[in-house]
Amino acid sequence: MNDGITSQRGSDPIVDLVRRIVSGEPAAEAELVQRFSRALSFLLQRLTRDEAAAEDLYQETFRLVIEKVRRGELREPERLPGFVSSLAKNLFLGSARRGGRRQKWHGDSEATETAPDPAPGQLASLLARERAATARGVLAELKNDRDREILSRYYIADEPKESICRDLELSDLHFNRVLFRARQRYRELFEKRHLAGGDIG
Repeated sequence: MNDGITSQRGSDPIVDLVRRIVSGEPAAEAELVQRFSRALSFLLQRLTRDEAAAEDLYQETFRLVIEKVRRGELREPERLPGFVSSLAKNLFLGSARRGGRRQKWHGDSEATETAPDPAPGQLASLLARERAATARGVLAELKNDRDREILSRYYIADEPKESICRDLELSDLHFNRVLFRARQRYRELFEKRHLAGGDIG
């Protein structure tokens, strides 16, 4: 089955890309993210049917792919597209086994905004496993004070949703919408850092 990632084969440029990552070239890591970003997002959206879960798996997949390629674990560089795809699928299956499938919702904005908020564990785990300076640097760059506060308190400090809602005077539904939009803005900044050659933990 064509998953949109494995179809991007191109032996010479792929092999060269892997070689450049192994040699420690930050621009090559950013190029990898750019090359596979759209296809990986499509694959994970199709697997999870869950915007938040797909976002977490997207970031975790790239983190692990680059980490493994850096260490020389990809023995056949021309197989990089399939390696990205397989790792994403394995992460999805592992997540499903650990926590069960989250409630599904489809891509229209109203359904997404009113969906239940995701459990803190996934992004907290991501932030803990990324280099702390990078994750906190992205949070610090968020222009909206409420975005920084809600992400930091809910995902890093692991504060109860109820106490955050009380302090920020948010209803349960409004909290879900604010959290979703804050996550979107975090991801946009996260991706801009990598495309600009920033480090990937």
